[in-house]
Amino acid sequence: MTGIRLTAPAPGWAIDADVVVVGSGVAGLTAALRCAAAGLDTVVVTKARLDDGSTRWAQGGIAAALGEGDTPEQHLDDTLVAGAGLCDEEAVRTLVTEGPDAVRRLIGTGAHFDTTDGGDIALTREGGHHRRRIAHAGGDATGAEISRALVAAVREAALHTIENALVLDLLTDAEGRTAGVSLHVMGEGQHDGVGAVRAPSVVLATGGMGQVFSATTNPSVSTGDGVALALRAGAEVSDLEFVQFHPTVLFLGADSEGQQPLVSEAVRGEGAHLVDADGVRFMTGQHELAELAPRDIVAKGITRRMHEKGAEHMYLDARHFGAAMWEQRFPTILAACRSHGIDPVTEPVPVAPAAHYASGGVRTDLRGRTTVPGLYACGEVACTGVHGANRLASNSLLEGLVFAERIAADIAETRPPRTEPAAVTDAGEPVALPAPEARTAIQRAMTRGAGVLRSADSLAAAAAELEALHREAAADAEEAGGAGGSGAKAVVPGVDAWEVANLLLVSRVLVAAARDREETRGCHWREDRPDRDDVHGRRHLVVRIAPDRTPVVHRTETAAFPPVRPSD
Repeated sequence: MTGIRLTAPAPGWAIDADVVVVGSGVAGLTAALRCAAAGLDTVVVTKARLDDGSTRWAQGGIAAALGEGDTPEQHLDDTLVAGAGLCDEEAVRTLVTEGPDAVRRLIGTGAHFDTTDGGDIALTREGGHHRRRIAHAGGDATGAEISRALVAAVREAALHTIENALVLDLLTDAEGRTAGVSLHVMGEGQHDGVGAVRAPSVVLATGGMGQVFSATTNPSVSTGDGVALALRAGAEVSDLEFVQFHPTVLFLGADSEGQQPLVSEAVRGEGAHLVDADGVRFMTGQHELAELAPRDIVAKGITRRMHEKGAEHMYLDARHFGAAMWEQRFPTILAACRSHGIDPVTEPVPVAPAAHYASGGVRTDLRGRTTVPGLYACGEVACTGVHGANRLASNSLLEGLVFAERIAADIAETRPPRTEPAAVTDAGEPVALPAPEARTAIQRAMTRGAGVLRSADSLAAAAAELEALHREAAADAEEAGGAGGSGAKAVVPGVDAWEVANLLLVSRVLVAAARDREETRGCHWREDRPDRDDVHGRRHLVVRIAPDRTPVVHRTETAAFPPVRPSD
């Protein structure tokens, strides 16, 4: 264990369970429903409302070999190509072979996908896919429909849920095994303030960390809480340098910050073209799939053209769709564009890349187990090895489904006994909390230094800015009489300060990994190292936090992950 924890009051209340699931997206709710169905006393903790996670923002759909002539093997091939040599092939094979039935079980749970006139599931294409295998709902509201169905199932099953709760740290017993989580409930619901859910199995399904950047498609709750909790608990994370920037995010101005409207890849899948201000299609000839190349290639193509033209954005032209197709197939995107004064029916849509998806995360095996006994992870917070250096479009919802089911099966099989958590005060010195206003400084440092384009100089500058913020927080806490002290400069523990502490930690780890990866691979683009190095670079970077709070980066010996348990 690291002996690192957030500065927070001791838990003032506690409840007991067999499993606590943190997060309420497709991964979290699927895991919770399967655990409950196995007879396990299951508690769901979520940061906002049950339906407020990243899942409901997913527009494009869920990928699975459901169409005539398509096979899991073809889906595997497309995933491996997109992953740029770093996918775990066994993990991908698990995903694509178990995926179709997992989607059918999701339909059985109550999710309604769009169908053809003949009653079959309607399938479309997205970047990197050679076949139509993306199932969608409500045209471009797939995530919202999946979230609706799973939330309804959770409520029907009467699962114990705690909403508006930020999870703080992992609780462990005297042997260092998982014993639950501490959390803070934000003034609404059954509990208020800091408390604990004591459980021998904890499933992290907290989503992404897009809020480390100034502009992202992620909701405001995506502050890397799960990755930060796991790091403080001593877990390993991997491949955090591979942050996918979605190529086509609605451009609202160079100074726009926070969550930005996504223009789904499915729009290109249906035939939209990327053009510059002169109407020239610039992706043609850059890749065999042109606008439907893997996302890292399209994001790079857009960024290059922006630099060539001295422009802040490019355009997505789908005027040829006509009003009827826009209204029926992409009603959500149409409404978002029009709300910002842009009509895709009559004009090209201004787009630019923005932070979208973390391909790396908390390292797991094929059962979702992390390197901390009793701690599991699934969905975007996890690194299962499926995505490699670049996630294939619409594999994320499928990964959440498949690995959540696997986690539930493992917990149901092992049924670990409940143990008593060690006192929180025995965990060592708490983290000195940064001031809440440091959030903007972190985001701007990351956007400048670790965005779509990276270099040794830009990453060194970002690392220096982040370390300065880290040292400033420690110095302020010391001056105030110790972390959490009552001096004039002491930062008061609370949601804003805890979120910023999480953002700072995951940013420091991401930059440390990006500095170590001196090549261009997948969505990690080093301007100063433009070539892919398969001799030295086809390795995973595994990071943990040392007790002195510094990131320790370890390079694996091969492209395969080591076991999460020494005995495996």
